[in-house]
Amino acid sequence: MSVVSYNINQQVGVISINNPPLNLLGHALRDGILNAITAAQNDASKALVIICEGRTFCAGADIKEFNQTPKAPSLPDLIAAVEASTKPVIAALHGSALGGGFELALSCHYRLALSSAKVGLPEVKLGLLPGASGTQRVPRLVGAKAALDFMTTGTPISAAKALDIGLLDELTEDNLRAAALNYAQRLIEQQANCRRVSELSVDSSSYDADFFAEYRAKLAKKMRGQKAPQCIVNCVEAATQRPYAEGLNFEREQFMALKQAPQSAALKHVFFAQTQAKNGAKKYQAQVVSDQTVTSVKRVGVIGAGTMGTGIAMCFANAGLQVTLVEINQQVLDSGMVMINKRYQSTHAKGRLTQVQMQQRLQSITPTMDIQDLAQADLVIEAVVENLAVKQQVFKQLDNICAPHAIFASNTSYLDIEAMADEVKRPHQLVGMHFFSPANIMPLLEVVQARRTDNATLAAVMAVAKAINKTAIVAGVCYGFIGNRIYSKYLREANLCLIEGASVEQVDRAMFEFGMAMGPFSVADLAGLDIGYKARQTLSAEALGATKNYRVPNLLVEQGRLGQKTGAGFYRYDATTGKREVDQQVMIWVEEAALAEGIQRSPMSDETIVKRLIGAVTDEGNQVLNDGIAQSASDIDLAFIFGYGFPAYRGGPMFYATQVTAAE
Repeated sequence: MSVVSYNINQQVGVISINNPPLNLLGHALRDGILNAITAAQNDASKALVIICEGRTFCAGADIKEFNQTPKAPSLPDLIAAVEASTKPVIAALHGSALGGGFELALSCHYRLALSSAKVGLPEVKLGLLPGASGTQRVPRLVGAKAALDFMTTGTPISAAKALDIGLLDELTEDNLRAAALNYAQRLIEQQANCRRVSELSVDSSSYDADFFAEYRAKLAKKMRGQKAPQCIVNCVEAATQRPYAEGLNFEREQFMALKQAPQSAALKHVFFAQTQAKNGAKKYQAQVVSDQTVTSVKRVGVIGAGTMGTGIAMCFANAGLQVTLVEINQQVLDSGMVMINKRYQSTHAKGRLTQVQMQQRLQSITPTMDIQDLAQADLVIEAVVENLAVKQQVFKQLDNICAPHAIFASNTSYLDIEAMADEVKRPHQLVGMHFFSPANIMPLLEVVQARRTDNATLAAVMAVAKAINKTAIVAGVCYGFIGNRIYSKYLREANLCLIEGASVEQVDRAMFEFGMAMGPFSVADLAGLDIGYKARQTLSAEALGATKNYRVPNLLVEQGRLGQKTGAGFYRYDATTGKREVDQQVMIWVEEAALAEGIQRSPMSDETIVKRLIGAVTDEGNQVLNDGIAQSASDIDLAFIFGYGFPAYRGGPMFYATQVTAAE
């Protein structure tokens, strides 16, 4: 069956696209649209409509063609032909019109959309820019600032907002095909011209002499280290200064430079890794045996109303699930609900949540001190104190309360899931669900598969992870699982660099400039140095290794310096502003520690620090793979990007290591 069909309906030529599931603009589809546009120039039609079958308008170019020489017609060729049509062309949008799909719509003379549709140019998320005229057309329609806000974030916007800023011309509530035909008939009756975006100029009131420099500076902070956003600014600036054809050539030059740059390869790697992770539920569903049933999670129980428990509860409430929040202490429970309310109020104040949505989410969470209220839960997650005996006792209770189909999950960061499974009658239905703090914001979820965890449980948990918009990776059981096990080696190497010659500030600066969200010592202060201290107390001497690995952080804790919460850790923090300050006393202690360890401190370069810390991560990552704890190197990359602030534009530590090796 052809992916493109064409017929005339009462003077309106209808170009129908049917290339499921996403109507991606591969070669066959481009060729079909071009043939239809060409044929329509000489037939009885007086206006044309481009419309898609299925769940969405064209959701972008086919990413599988990115590393291939495109077959003619290319997307820019098609777009030029659509705009050159002598008959008005209307794009009828539904679902998500993204990337090249939306650039195709922008080449049409008019744009109509279902009110439920979204439009976007997400190329920046792949280290690219809209390379088929998007950077030249969007500013001509909406002005410089709105164009940059739209393209540098890459986040799709609603049809209502697109109409408001000028990207769309009309909305309809239902029956898109009928609305598009009616719209076309009106244009025919009005003898409307072919309104070509390329013939417009950018509204000069949307920018001034300082606008582009200021926007670049803002992006340099907000999207630190990324090249594509800055190139988008270059292109929009070109749209304000050059004729359309010259701007188009400039856009193509910038696009090709980005396409061949390492950042795009890294971000495409991350894209495919995320896609693979999102298909986790299907993978385990396919492995479920005939006598197993995959639980459909509708009602969730969360035990513990502290920072983690409340954040986890919000994750499920945000997805429209009913949550029962259990806490044994009334004061803690009340404080937890106040915390949840404040978080939602803050989101509402920023315009990211309506009053109705906020109330719906708050009403989805039922606080209680009675654990018996979890009897009908489909999934129960404990987020109590990080103590194995306490967690085991919780699961023993749940075993006698919950329905037989209920899944049990622990939010532990380090503890043995196998030892928890030993305490229940349904070990095949017990799993780790390690959320990262703050749980309602951080996108990573480690799903820990114990030896007896079955595929039906994994399929259910991976499905609910997708429902709450988490990037979920499956880990095996070991101390720290994937993320914390590897990150502990990163911190150890940071401490070794410190005791062997670097300063606290230098290590943090080197890793920050590499692209990490924060330096390792800043992260340690934020999390609390006592957390690592307590964790080390549970380890054997063999697991701890040499005392030089942890002598300095232990010394700080024993001095009462636990990080930001006590006003001092690796840094000192102003009591009023919370501003971080370098504390020379720490370096005095570092030098004393080095002396005690018999270490002769010597200066080291930032490059050496980065190489050592990333090397520690990749070495342990390879060991984690060899031990079967991680299923793929890309899962480790996702863990570090979404859980620990590794720069996505470097592709994750494992991918980055392969690129560095290839370049040597």
